[in-house]
Amino acid sequence: MSESVFSAISVVSDIATSFLSCGRPGHRLATLLVGVPFIICGLQSHAGEAKGLDELSIEELMSMEVTSVSKKAQKLSDSPAAVFVITAEDVRRSGVTSVPEALRLAPGVNVARIDSNKWAVSARGFNGRFANKLLVLVDGRTVYSPSFSGVYWEARDVMLEDLDRIEVIRGPGATLWGANAVNGVINIITRHAADTAGATVTLVAGDEEQQGALRVGGKLGENNYGRAYVKGSRRDDFKHPDGDTAGDTWDTVSVGFRTDYQLSHKDSLTLQGDFYSGDIDQHIIVADLAPPYVRMLDDAADIDGWNVLGRWSHTISARSEFTLQGYIDRANRDEVIGDQSDETFDIDFQHLFALGQRQIVVWGAGYRYSETNIEGRLAVANIGSPHRDDELINLFVQDEITLIENTLSMTVGAKVERNDYTGTEVQPSTRFMWTPADGHKAWFSVSRAVRTASRAEHDLNVLAAVIPPSPPFVPAVALVVSGNDQYDAEELTAWELGYRFAPVRALSLDMTAFYNDYDQLRSTALGAPVFKGFYIEQPLGFSNQLSGETHGFELAAVWQASKAWRWDLAYSFLETDFDTQTAADKVQNGIGPRHQVSLRSLFDISDNLEFDVWARYVDKAMAVDGRAFGLVEIDSYVATDVRLAWRPDRQLELALVGQNLFDSQHLEYIQESFTLPTEVERGVYIKLSWQP
Repeated sequence: MSESVFSAISVVSDIATSFLSCGRPGHRLATLLVGVPFIICGLQSHAGEAKGLDELSIEELMSMEVTSVSKKAQKLSDSPAAVFVITAEDVRRSGVTSVPEALRLAPGVNVARIDSNKWAVSARGFNGRFANKLLVLVDGRTVYSPSFSGVYWEARDVMLEDLDRIEVIRGPGATLWGANAVNGVINIITRHAADTAGATVTLVAGDEEQQGALRVGGKLGENNYGRAYVKGSRRDDFKHPDGDTAGDTWDTVSVGFRTDYQLSHKDSLTLQGDFYSGDIDQHIIVADLAPPYVRMLDDAADIDGWNVLGRWSHTISARSEFTLQGYIDRANRDEVIGDQSDETFDIDFQHLFALGQRQIVVWGAGYRYSETNIEGRLAVANIGSPHRDDELINLFVQDEITLIENTLSMTVGAKVERNDYTGTEVQPSTRFMWTPADGHKAWFSVSRAVRTASRAEHDLNVLAAVIPPSPPFVPAVALVVSGNDQYDAEELTAWELGYRFAPVRALSLDMTAFYNDYDQLRSTALGAPVFKGFYIEQPLGFSNQLSGETHGFELAAVWQASKAWRWDLAYSFLETDFDTQTAADKVQNGIGPRHQVSLRSLFDISDNLEFDVWARYVDKAMAVDGRAFGLVEIDSYVATDVRLAWRPDRQLELALVGQNLFDSQHLEYIQESFTLPTEVERGVYIKLSWQP
């Protein structure tokens, strides 16, 4: 047995001894975060000099290129927006097995797991299963459902080994990306096919989930590359707070490909596509007009979908280039409440060029056609016309102007969209970037963004709850949430101020303060009650009568304590103030946690042994209980994940990961309708990965 393996055994022994000697979870956490690395530092004298973390250095982190802020490559430090990059290495060392869980790494993003197969994900508040103010893209392809302007995260099971990075923008991105990029943009970017040559195999086996994935890539000719993958996942049941099984297992399988062609020194072409299918078990709770006025249904939902995308990039000159992209995306969802299918065709043109010596202009135009079909199966949910077609036309321009060389720049732009729900919308922004000294960047922005209506606001009618009768004279009251074909766009005016600097060589800080002013937010208004014979129907119609504001602060910090030890900190503060205190309106817009903290310790024990600890604190939040049309409080919680990985060479990795180790189970969120409270359980898994 090699010396490094003996060292690993000794490390595990020391960890166990130190961990078990601490009685309380808080003391155990402190031992893991701080004590363990010091305990095992001495092992490096036996294992040879450590190579150091495979993470980027502080300077490289600040110089990392991002594309989502300005639709062009620019350094992260030069981006006049609250942008955070989750790298492929961050994902690997976090121990997560899905994209939503990886998003917990970013400040300002609220990720709450609803049950085994559902998540609530948002930025800067307004969280929920059907959160609708966050635009999510995969390689530039929009993946939200036009039925409710949100994302079914269980249908976005990306192969994590293919990730290049996830760019997370908090705050409006509507000037470039359009409607629904209100509180943020998440762009999931996969690797170029040339970077995924060879065969990759990943196996995950644990008490809560199992995964298997295979990807094969290689050259398709001179300067042409391709890859194909297949991935299967299974996640087991969680539990309700009373200990009963939640019945929420799910299985998914996905296959896909990507090809990248270098047609000439000026032209490149990308073709890619995916297909997925899944079975989702769920307990559905629905209101009923018959005693006991609620029904519990066991459901086995089926999901499937496919997409194909093509992108052509052409370099006109050293100062000019354009991109033409088009895709087709189809998604189907078949469950006990009803059937839903969405089909989207999108084509987008973008041209970037230099204007003189001080201006860089990017402009573009796009067209999107969406077709939705919704057919309700139960009286609890119905819709007037099952089929609807919608068109969206947009035109945008943005100009980055250098005012003072290497010191001050201004970016101005606007996007004009024409949609079938609210007509023409204009979304402008102005941003300034100031470099007062080397290593210091300050930026300021003012932006307007809108969230246009979806079919849910226009057409859907849902029996939300039934108030039982009060004998002898008061009949039952059915609360029906109903659509409004006059529903207008929700509006945001946002002010942001950011500052990035490195006070010392080993420490970087990225801070953002923001103030958001919302108008015409979704609310519910009481309609005229209608007597239906043995019950009263009380309509709760969607309207735009709610306004309010949010403000907050976000911090991302990286401290390279040594060559082998790095700390990552993300902190978020959010204050929400609506001009109403009614439970119905709070349910519609979500009340998120005020404080969130993510702290990671990444430690290289030796050349081939890694030990990582990730602790998260999430403050209390508010959600709606599916059994009653009202708010409930979600308790604050602390979750701690630990990862120990052995890498005998750069291709093979064997990792042991424990998730939520100090808590057997905790509640993170409750879906706005139809589901019961479900708690996230402790999990342990082993991951074997082979990559060329």
